[in-house]
Amino acid sequence: LSGDPNDIYETDKAILENFPNDKALVRWIKLAQEKVEFQGLPARICWLGYGERAKMGKIFNQLVADGKVKAPIVIGRDHLDCGSVASPYRETETMKDGSDAIADWPILNAMLNSIGGASWVSVHHGGGVGIGKSIHAGMVIVADGTKEAEERLERVLTYDPGMGIVRHADAGYERAINNAKINNVKIPMMK
Repeated sequence: LSGDPNDIYETDKAILENFPNDKALVRWIKLAQEKVEFQGLPARICWLGYGERAKMGKIFNQLVADGKVKAPIVIGRDHLDCGSVASPYRETETMKDGSDAIADWPILNAMLNSIGGASWVSVHHGGGVGIGKSIHAGMVIVADGTKEAEERLERVLTYDPGMGIVRHADAGYERAINNAKINNVKIPMMK
């Protein structure tokens, strides 16, 4: 939030140090540093998986606590996230179990992010396919360097992608079921 591009470069450095074996991520960060010019408030996008988001959130929070960046860091996520949308003409088209348009999932996602401590949560529709044809849940959480923020970051950045695993496991996707087992994601309806 400082507006200083050096803060973004500090977060880039932390990403590269903590995920050196993620070739696509490393390639993206280096390419973005070289080719993507900041517009307005400097920002960076990077896609991280389940567990990685919570890890990085805690690291960003520590950067703020240690004064390595000049201001709190806002963490958001793309609306393509797999547990936050019901869009039968795009992201959730042809779900294995026919749950393409089931709006319960983004609403559950929004509620979990709210009780988890997200800084703001939004529910909206349209999402590029037209008003009334999809529903999405958005969230943002702020890493402000406090212990309380660290706890909220851990919860929100675990719950949020976890809903994607739960939703797809519930729909019968083997990859999601396996991910739930590997990552110890507790799903009440899954044995």
